[in-house]
Order: sequence, then C-alpha cells, then structure tokens
Amino acid sequence: MEGDMTQIRPWLKPVSWLYGLGVDLRNSLFDMGVLKSVSYSIPVINVGNITVGGTGKTPFVEYLIRLLSGHYRVAVLSRGYKRKTKGYLLSSPSSTMEEIGDEPWQIKQKFPDVYVAVDANRRRGIERLTTDDATKDVDIILLDDAYQHRYVKPGLNILLVDYHRIISDDCLLPAGRLRERASASRRATTVIVTKCPQHITAMGFRVILSALNIKPYQQLFFSTFTYGTMRQLWGNETLDIATLRKDNTYVLLLTGIGNPQQMEQDVRRFVQHIVPLTFPDHHYYTRRDAETIHQALLNLPKPHIIITTEKDAARLLHLQEQFSDEVRQCTYVLPIQISIMREEKNKLDKTIIDYVLENKRNSVLAP
Repeated sequence: MEGDMTQIRPWLKPVSWLYGLGVDLRNSLFDMGVLKSVSYSIPVINVGNITVGGTGKTPFVEYLIRLLSGHYRVAVLSRGYKRKTKGYLLSSPSSTMEEIGDEPWQIKQKFPDVYVAVDANRRRGIERLTTDDATKDVDIILLDDAYQHRYVKPGLNILLVDYHRIISDDCLLPAGRLRERASASRRATTVIVTKCPQHITAMGFRVILSALNIKPYQQLFFSTFTYGTMRQLWGNETLDIATLRKDNTYVLLLTGIGNPQQMEQDVRRFVQHIVPLTFPDHHYYTRRDAETIHQALLNLPKPHIIITTEKDAARLLHLQEQFSDEVRQCTYVLPIQISIMREEKNKLDKTIIDYVLENKRNSVLAP
C-alpha cells in the first residue's frame, strides 16, 4: 500500500506470542463476563486505537468537541499520560501540563468551556464527572484512548486506524505495534481510517475495506489531515504554510509525537527544504534540548523557521526563558484538523448526534 510504514521485527515474535497469550486471556475474561464492563446512563463515546503511536486521537476528539459542544455540556476524560499527578483531577484554566498531561492541556486551552478531567481509572473518572457538583450537569463524556479499558462499555466505540499502518498487516508488540490482535476491531461500532492521502483512489478504498474485514454492524469512514494557518508559539504573528516554498524557506521540523514520518511527508507537500529534529512521543523538553534546537536552527541557511505540533507546543512553552530571541521568533505551531472524506461527513455527524439524542439523560428526542 502507498506509504506503508508497517515494520515487523521477526526476531521478537516469540515474545509477541507470550504477550498475545496474556491479552487473549484478559479479553476472554471480559467476553465471558468474569471481568465486568459497566455501561452508563449518559452518552459515553470512546476514541481509541489498538496500535502504539499516533493515529490522530486528539484531532478526532477535537472534531467531536466542535460537533457537540455548541448544544451539549461536553467532558473529556483522559488518563493524562506522563502527568506528574495521581488519581482524579479536574482541570482548570490554570492547570499545568505537568498536572494533567500534554494532550488534555492542549484540549483545555483550545476549548476552555469543556470539562477536561484525567484519571487512569476511567470508571472512577466517569462517576466523579457525573456526581461532583462542579461537573454533574455534563451531557456527554468523551473517552480519550480507552479502547483497551474494557471496564467501561462505551455507547459508541470509535476505532482509529492509521492508513499507513493497517492493523491487518501488523502484529502484536514487541515485534509489531499492536496492543491487541487485529480481530479486536470487532468491538468497534465505528472504524475511521486516518491520515489517508488526499488523492486516494477508489481501488485504494476497496483494498482497505477488504483488509479491515468490516462487520455488518460497523460503519467505516475515511479521513485525512488538513492544516490550518500557523501561529507563532511566542508571539502573535501568523503564517500560511503554502508561502514557504515560494520563499525558499528552510524548515526545522521539531516533533515529539507518535508518527513523525507522517507529518514530515505532509509538510514536504508545501516545503522544499526540511530538516527533521525528532524526539520520543510525549517527550518532556529540557534545557539541553533547548540548546540542541537552537544549534539546529543556526545550522540552517536563511530564511529559516521552526515548525512544531500543537502537542509539542504544550511541552515547549515552559522552556521559554531557555531559548534565544531568534528561536522564539522563528517557532511556529502547525494546527491539525480531521477532514472526513468521500462526502460522508454528514453521515458520520448524524451517527454521533443520533446516538447522543437517544441516550441523553432526562431528555426528550428532538431534531
């Protein structure tokens, strides 16, 4: 498949076999009812995946927020990966990235009226959101990355699959990148293939449809990333990425995300000269990293800029004093949004809104 990034390490397959035994046993206990999955009387929508690394969960959670928050009180519940706090925590405008994690912090900054809470125990998190005085008026809970958290049974279980790493071609950790077998996709009510090329052919759609073995009760959608106007991380200037090729600008692409290769491919559509500077996913940037970034920028011919992600921006802000004036002036954040392909956005939106209307607490169905 075009742009296939699936990588298998055959020498680790014996370890993957042992890992798979544990995953299969756990899933069997849930399937047999030995371990209990709890449903709730409030609409609960999960956005998750079965692979390690980025599939676009945060942009899709933001898609749902934009769809729903104008009419309903929305809450996002995340585990707050790599945060430095424990237990349940409801974010506030003054919450820091260290307290709630980079992705919840990003969501709270962009959508201040949305409840954003973190708790590794999703069941406890839902109970707190629906009973605490501060949040008990919540209408909808969006679970971020809870596909494997089977103690909660969401009403809508949305599975994201990376176009460049189709799960049917991958294998279990650590030989591959699957958290559980590809057959676990059967738990999804909706499957969304993310990061599709904008020029994907009809044959390409059919190949993926066949590979994913979509069930009759499931819906399948395809999506791609669209990029908005860049903004200065430490300033108010904006910049259209489409102008960079015309200006022959050199770009230092600074990322600490799950799939930096995909972003590099996308940015190369607009920029001729790119030097990637890649850190691990959810990396906490340090003073030494600031020096590395500064030196990498100085090594580029002018005109030059730094492009980074919204997720990385959350982790770079606390290093402001460590960067030179040139780095601060040259650093821009590239926003990402989900775009549903094949003119099926209305169909997806209707699926989500119909579910909410049918399951909203103390409500009467209304158009």
